[in-house]
This record gives sequence, structure tokens and C-alpha cells, in this order.
Amino acid sequence: MSTSRETAPVSADPGRVDPAVLRMAITLIVGALGVVFDTTIISVALNDLSKDLDAPLSTIQWISTGYMLAVFITIPLAGWVQSRLGGRRLWVVALGGFLVGSLLSALAWNATSLIAFRLVQGLAGGIMLPLMYTLLMQAAKGRNIGKVMAIITVPTALGPILGPVLGGLTLSLANWRWLFFINIPFCLVGMWLAWRNLPDDRPTPGQPRVSLDTVGLLLLCPGSAVLLYGLSQVDGSTGFASAQVLIPLLAGLALVGGFTAWALTRVTVPLVDVRMFRHRSVASSSTLLFLGGISLFGSMMLLPLYFQQVRGATPLGAGLLLIPQGVGALVARGLAGKYMDRVGPRAVALVAFAFVAVSTVPFAFVTADTSEILLMAALLVRGIALGAAMIAPMGAAFLGLEHEEIPDASMITRVTQQFGGAVGVAVLLVVLQRNISDAHTPDALASGFDHAFWWSVALTAAAVPLCLLLPSLPESTVPGDTRTQHSSKNMGSTTK
Repeated sequence: MSTSRETAPVSADPGRVDPAVLRMAITLIVGALGVVFDTTIISVALNDLSKDLDAPLSTIQWISTGYMLAVFITIPLAGWVQSRLGGRRLWVVALGGFLVGSLLSALAWNATSLIAFRLVQGLAGGIMLPLMYTLLMQAAKGRNIGKVMAIITVPTALGPILGPVLGGLTLSLANWRWLFFINIPFCLVGMWLAWRNLPDDRPTPGQPRVSLDTVGLLLLCPGSAVLLYGLSQVDGSTGFASAQVLIPLLAGLALVGGFTAWALTRVTVPLVDVRMFRHRSVASSSTLLFLGGISLFGSMMLLPLYFQQVRGATPLGAGLLLIPQGVGALVARGLAGKYMDRVGPRAVALVAFAFVAVSTVPFAFVTADTSEILLMAALLVRGIALGAAMIAPMGAAFLGLEHEEIPDASMITRVTQQFGGAVGVAVLLVVLQRNISDAHTPDALASGFDHAFWWSVALTAAAVPLCLLLPSLPESTVPGDTRTQHSSKNMGSTTK
């Protein structure tokens, strides 16, 4: 009997995700749902907030912009803080910070206080999202990465899709304060599950501690935030040519460039190890995630605006019309994870990005009277393709990495995807506003949206040939087998 118990794990199905990893994934997803939804749920509430807080939209917009700036400040710190506190304690502390920020935001008395409390939320959220990927990839140990990514990317896929729906539904039943109150159950349950299910990985006494890269901190964190601020100031009249855009963009590029030079010459561990780009898996995945961010977030700006401005839909109605894309993203989870482990991320990404581009084409021909059934069918296909297009490069980024390299890869991929989203929104906003500035009829507005969607198609299509740079699993390996891990190390190398 003793022998049979010892050999049981060997005979287990190598293609199945370890139950301990699955339990950790569910724990992390519960805690992350509030953060992910909170990023997009505010987008449908800006008009209500402007009226209730008696503030112009130019001020209210900082409720979203300030949150994203705070997120970018703390993302690079996630790896260092994890090395000091351990993953479980950091996750609970970050969730607690997000809980406090949510509660304070719900009790805000004017626009200034709400913006300040949103910064608290953003500082906590910036830690949580890269930490979520890091903890799970470290626990998976290179096995069944496709299936693991299919699970862990559920909240990040649903956030941009269901966030506006949840926001519109909340506003139809209650006031804007409940947009923040609804985060509280996610935080409380997530903290309890984390303390119960996550392994206690705090540093042991006497264990060497990574010193904080202070110079890197002073260069990268403000550099990232300033870059994002510059992109957020883009408008349709002057585009990227105005001083309010160019000055922060150039300053941000100078700071990030200075950090890159510092990190490459630093002997000890930098805040973020940019030498990770020597791994083909990280470099190619980051490029695709940047373009995927453009496709995801750029289109999520265009689609609700089209339904509201051209079709006359309410915020809730526009959110409901986007549900097929969310359903498609859910369907993609199992399919993409399964085939990624079977044929590799390269083939999955190639097909996925091609279908994202093709399924966006119908929106480049929209009129004021285009059938909603046709558009919702296109959104369903687009959701499936977009979900797979996010899973494949995100999972591929971790192939061949050592345990201690995973936090840096997690931060790099997270930042590139978010910057892609910021660039996508900025570029498509310029294109859209320049094409609808003189439009006064639904048909003229629809024509302006056509131009913007064609840009979205072109930017997505540019990613298709780049998918060939992703690593591909050898046909001889068995998903979940130790041989896959050894092969993965070769796939992460630039010499393959």
C-alpha cells in the first residue's frame, strides 16, 4: 500500500493542471476580479460623476488617468517587494490597500478627494496584476503553461468586456458610489482565500535580500508614468504635435532610456532586468502583447462610442451589445490553452491574430443601419480570436525561464501590454476625432468610425508575421512531461 501511494503521482495524467496550482489560480482570480473590473467600470460613469460632483469632464477624466498613472508607478516594484515580504503576504497587503482605496473612493465628497483615493487603488492594483502571473508561473514550474494561462487570464480578458456592462447595470440600479462598494466582497474573500491557500513563502532569517535599485526606481517609475500621461493628453485636433503631449513623451522616453542604460551596466540586480530581452520568448512575446494591447484597448474605446454616438445606445445598452465578445473570450480560454500545450504558442498566435484582424473588418464597413446581428456575430468571433491572441504570447513569455527570472518577465509583459493599450487609444482617438470633427449626421459619423476601424485592422495585421518569432513546442514533447521543461529552456534562448 505504501508503494502504491508513492508511485501514484507518476501515473497521474501529465496533461492535467496540478490541483494545487488550480486552487492557487482560483484564489488569485477572486482577489484580482475587483482590480480588473475597476479599471474599466468607471468608463461608463464619467458623465454621472461630472454631474454629481459638479466638476468638468476634463477634471473627472483624472479619475481614470490618475489610476493608471499610479498603476505604472508600482508595477516595476512588484518583484523587489515580493523578494522582501514573500508572495502571500504581499498579495494580502496589496488586496488590503485596494480595499481601503475602494472604501475611501465610495465615500469621496468631491472630485479632488475621489482622484486622490483612486491613486491609492492604483498603487495597490499595480502590485497585484504582475504578482498574480508571477506566483502562478512559479507554482506551475513550466508544466501545462497553456492551460494555466487559460485559467489566469480569465479576469484580464473579462475586465474590458464586462466592466462597462457591470458599470452600466450598477448605475441603472444605484448611484456611482456602488461602483466602488462592489469591490469590497472581492477583496475580503480574496484575502481570506489567499491566507488559506497560498504557500507561506516569506524569506527565511539569514536569507540574502535583494537591495533596492534606487537609481532605477527614480528613472523607471516616473518615466513610465510620464510616458502614459503624455499619451493620455493626445486629442484629435493637434494629435501628437502639441507641447502638452510632446514634452511628457520626450521626458518619459529620456527617463526610460536612462534606466535602460543604467540596467545594462549595473552589476547587481536592477529594478527590472532588461537583459531578459535576450530570451527570444520574452522579446517576441512583449512585441506581440504591445500590438495586442493596441487591438484590445483601442477597439474597446471605439466600439462603445460607435454604439452610443452612431446607433444612439445608452451606456448600459452599449455594454450589453459587447457581451458576445466577452462570451467569445471565455470560449477561447479552454481552446487556446489546450492547443498551445499541444502545438505551441507560435501556431496559436498566428491563427488568433489573423482572425482578430479579419473579424474587425466588418466594423470598417459599418453604417448607421448595419445589422446588429451581423456585428454581434463578428464580435463573438473577434472575442474568441482576441482571447487566444492574449493567451499565446503571455504564456510563451515564460518558456525557458528560471524561477527567479519569472517576476521580471511578468513585469515586462504587463507593462508592454498596458503601453500598447495606451498607444492604441491615443492613435485611434486622433484618427477618429479628425474624421468626425465635421460630421453632423449618423452616416457621416459612421464613415469616421470606418477610418478608425481600418487603422485597427492594419495595426492588428502587423502582428501576424511577428507571430513567427514566437517559440514553438517540439512535436516530440509531451505536455506536462519534464522533457517539455528542458525543451522550453532552448526555446527561451536567442540561439535557437
